[in-house]
Amino acid sequence: MSLFEKFYTFIIFFAVIVGISLGQVHPIQAHAESFIVPLLMSMLYITFLQIPLEEMKKAFKNTRFTFTSVVMNFVWTPIFAWFLALLFLGDNSALYIGFIMLMVTPCTDWYLIFTGMAKGNVALSAAILPLNLILQVILLPFYLLIFGGATGIIQFGFLLESILIVLLIPLILAVLTKRFLWNQQQLRENLITKLSVLPLIFLSLAIVAMFASQGQLLLGNLDLMRQITIPILLFFSVNFFVGQKVGKWMNFPKPDRVSLSLTTLARNSPIALAIAMTAFPEQPLIALTLVIGPLLELPVLATITQVLIVITKGKKTSI
Repeated sequence: MSLFEKFYTFIIFFAVIVGISLGQVHPIQAHAESFIVPLLMSMLYITFLQIPLEEMKKAFKNTRFTFTSVVMNFVWTPIFAWFLALLFLGDNSALYIGFIMLMVTPCTDWYLIFTGMAKGNVALSAAILPLNLILQVILLPFYLLIFGGATGIIQFGFLLESILIVLLIPLILAVLTKRFLWNQQQLRENLITKLSVLPLIFLSLAIVAMFASQGQLLLGNLDLMRQITIPILLFFSVNFFVGQKVGKWMNFPKPDRVSLSLTTLARNSPIALAIAMTAFPEQPLIALTLVIGPLLELPVLATITQVLIVITKGKKTSI
């Protein structure tokens, strides 16, 4: 784990503080918003460049794990997220939509770090990443229409257009880049390694720009930001329990159970944030909600990783 990865939560929090501070300068506040989407698209391009799309076929070699993971991430999790949103956020459409967007997009990068730390099946986790990416891009508009259509915020056509622009352009560029470097494996690996830190940098700059333009809105709605903390923590707590129980019920070996738990827990806030910024430009609270998520998610994942390590040691001792 690199220095940037270790301090991910603090970097995001620092970006929020810097953005709010810069937003006090009127010329910066007036122009900051124009930088957000280009920065997020740059972040997604580098992120997609690191996802081994060509390895997706390996996920289907372990059909039981793949099927279980898909059901957990794309059937159980959206329904559970919808229930929590109704229970805690039904009186605020922006928080409701932001929460659902965060929870229906499984992570495509960060959870590998915690899987490795917790002695999970990293190869299997990596193989499932491309499938998670493709399914969340396809299904996100339908989740929002089904669970959020009644809010009046969702415009399906505009949402699809935003996804096509913000996600497909970086994805196509990443695929073309890999194809161009197909016969130069060493060069491609070196390039991906050197660029690996850029997604966090681009994300941090986008958050600075976002809070420079919308920081006053956050300061005026601190109670709403605290309101979303409870369903987020409940999501992680319940899903950790469910993931462990399902893994045992399916008789997965311990490394596979770790992988299942973490892929069910970790969320893809950068992708959800990029879509929110383009699909809901008149609802900045949705995007602000998606920034709060990682501030809670990373410490929770770090704690759960330690719990998984303790559980494993306990099992080894009992044997």
